[in-house]
Order: sequence, then C-alpha cells, then structure tokens
Amino acid sequence: MRVLVVFCHPSETSFGADLLHAARASLEASGHEVEVIDLYRSGFDPVLRPEEWDAYLSDTDRVIENVSGHVAALRWAEALVMIYPTWMYGPPAMLKGWMERVWLPGVAFDIPQGKKKRAMGLLTNIRSFAVITTSGSPWWWLRLIRDPGRSMLARGYRVLFHPRCRVRWLQLHDMNHTTPQDRERFLGRVAREMAGI
Repeated sequence: MRVLVVFCHPSETSFGADLLHAARASLEASGHEVEVIDLYRSGFDPVLRPEEWDAYLSDTDRVIENVSGHVAALRWAEALVMIYPTWMYGPPAMLKGWMERVWLPGVAFDIPQGKKKRAMGLLTNIRSFAVITTSGSPWWWLRLIRDPGRSMLARGYRVLFHPRCRVRWLQLHDMNHTTPQDRERFLGRVAREMAGI
C-alpha cells in the first residue's frame, strides 16, 4: 500500500520524532511504500495568502499549482498517517495550515451544490486514515469537552475519504506526566497498529 505520513513537530528530538521513526519503520517492514512529509523540516509555509484566497474558487488550478507536490502526494496515497502533538485541543497551526492550503476544492472535495448540502469528498483513494498524537490533557477531560481535535479529523474530514476508509486514532494522554514505560508501551502500540494497515 502507498502510505503518506505527514509529520508535524518543531523538534527533531521530541517524542513525536520517536513516533515518526516507529511508525515509518513498522510500515516499511510490512512492505508498504512510504512517503514522509515533514512540515517543519521541509519549510512548508502554512499561511494562506490573500492572493490565494482571492483565487480560491475563481482560479483554483493556479492555487493548486502553488502546492502541486503536496497535492500529488495526497492523490498518490492509499493510506494517510498524521503524526503531531495535540495543542490547544487540536493539531498545530502548521498542520492545519497544510490542510487549508493543500486540501483544496477539486483536490479534497467538491463545493456543495446548494444550501444545506455538504461538500463531497474526492480523496476516495484513501482507504486507511490514522492519527498518532499526544496530549497534555487526560482522556476524561477530552471526552467531557467532546474531543474537538478527534471530532474534526476522524469525523469531519473522514467523509472526504473512501466510504469504507478505516480510521485508527492513537493518542497518548497526560503526556506531561508519562513515564518512560508509558512511552515505550505507546511506541509498541504504534508499531503494531502500523503493521496492521
């Protein structure tokens, strides 16, 4: 399977980097073809500029050209894995900016045809979607506030993928208070889940 891994963390020595290594190693050992987009190391610009916004619907092809390599990777993928820390109840601004600039009309979705209709997904090539994340909050608190990051990605964006797309959500909670053993267990879980894609 062709797997696109999108990694978003400013530190190359973070636990997030360990998660990327574990996921990639497991995917490659399972025989998958893996492409990694490291948003920070690649210098991706997450800012949607006024000129892009002005052309967003009127000249979408021109906007797509600005991020053509990322669009090609997204269209190439049969599985998508996002690895990032949960900050302020959601993905980092860099990752959200990547989605805003790359998941464009004609790429990720078609504009709804009228009022009270939702966008139709175009990423039907993606049959497996996994999120690997950490958060400082305990699990019970995120459940109490309805887990906005998970709701956004696993529900809101899930509809853009293949109708039978399998979603895997791997989250290490209470990150600021984890032990080395907690982190090792989570790395093992990540490796097992990636082997099962």
